[in-house]
Amino acid sequence: MTYNTSVPDADDLVRLHLSESPYGASTSAVRAAERELRRVNIYPDPERGALVGALAEHWGVQRDRVAVANGSDELVLAAALTLGERSRPGLVTTGTFPGYRSCLDRIGRGCTAVALDVAEFAEQLPEHGIGYVCNPHNPSGSALSKKDMDLLVAQADRTGVPLVFDEAYMDFADPDTPQVRDYLSSGAPIIALRTFSKAYGLAALRVGYAVGARELIAELTETLRTLPFSANRLAQAAALAALADQEFVRGVREANAAQRAWFGDELTQRGRGFLPSTTNFMAVAVVDTSAAQNRLAAEHGILVRDAGLFGFPGYIRVSLGSQDDLLHLLKALDELAL
Repeated sequence: MTYNTSVPDADDLVRLHLSESPYGASTSAVRAAERELRRVNIYPDPERGALVGALAEHWGVQRDRVAVANGSDELVLAAALTLGERSRPGLVTTGTFPGYRSCLDRIGRGCTAVALDVAEFAEQLPEHGIGYVCNPHNPSGSALSKKDMDLLVAQADRTGVPLVFDEAYMDFADPDTPQVRDYLSSGAPIIALRTFSKAYGLAALRVGYAVGARELIAELTETLRTLPFSANRLAQAAALAALADQEFVRGVREANAAQRAWFGDELTQRGRGFLPSTTNFMAVAVVDTSAAQNRLAAEHGILVRDAGLFGFPGYIRVSLGSQDDLLHLLKALDELAL
């Protein structure tokens, strides 16, 4: 994916393309990272022990059901390398985060991509070695229904094919949104991938984790041990402090929900379509997605994501940034008649 090279450095632009949090991180998390700067000469804990323990307590599970990594991206790759019948390809859906497919293809395992249809996905799962499902979905922002989640978990349980649910955006969804947490006692071969990059605001530090079936977590942990220091000292300390500050996270969720409702109203008033979202981004309708992405960057200094590249033609994915940034975007879209 490329952007117009005539624009300034991305850090100088309005960043509405990577679902970054406009609320920053917990003060305690930032201070924890700063304290660790005095010990940058010392390797981090390769077992991520303190953070694994805190996450296990947070989820109400035993430690052997949690694995910590350098972002959930590392866990996507570790799962592709490790889980299920590795002589069989993986199963993914079209029109979503491309990292699942990239990892499976890169390691030579390969994959089958099916349309975003839960029944079709469940039907094909037995012929594959592993499955990846993005929930809430990127870039549409939708979430699975309980009926669909029940079907997928039951199929994984029946066939024994590991199912990886990428729940990177679940922190922004309503508490009753179906998620892996609800099925941990089922015994099904499922795991959830979570991240500290979104609601916790630690994107630069790269901390992700998996929670799920013991056998799958054990396999992931062994694979992660091949890169024992990938989760760095600053990241582990900051994530530990961030997890303890749930009041901050609640505030982020509430602010994001209010921003999502406001932005939807603004789009409606302008007669511009969008897809309902449970996340910290929205898919906004435009006439030409490629032109919108490139012209917004070049002419207005605004970065967005062309969702057509994910299989959602006619939409750009817009992070729910500050109100000023979103108003800037809305005015630019009107001016450019995109």
